[in-house]
Amino acid sequence: MPRLSVWFVRASFIHLLLGLFFGALILAQKGISFYPPIWNLFPLHVEFLLTGWLIQLAMGVAFWIIPRFSNGSPHGPVGLVWFSFAFLNAGILTTALQLWFPHALIIGRIAEVCAAILFVIGSWRRVKPQGVL
Repeated sequence: MPRLSVWFVRASFIHLLLGLFFGALILAQKGISFYPPIWNLFPLHVEFLLTGWLIQLAMGVAFWIIPRFSNGSPHGPVGLVWFSFAFLNAGILTTALQLWFPHALIIGRIAEVCAAILFVIGSWRRVKPQGVL
């Protein structure tokens, strides 16, 4: 597995743990009311699980699976995909600050969209019809 895919998958597991932790706190609050404002963590729970875990895991596996070049570096230039990884995680963490900074949500979403665009641009040349070198 390429190093970049390893980083994507490991980061997705970290976000999975964070999302499960916040979800467990919310579920405990639902069962035993101990601190009602804990429900404010629900957007973080959703952000960490959907974007942090699911999308990041999909991007890591996609980078690993997308066909490789037959000559030269097997994954081609990966600089844009590394930037995609950085933008995605920065966007997730910025979006997580939305409880304290309301404008962080839009900034984080913009970073996440930029990450998706960079991932597509960085992987575009590797997607070819079968039999084309």
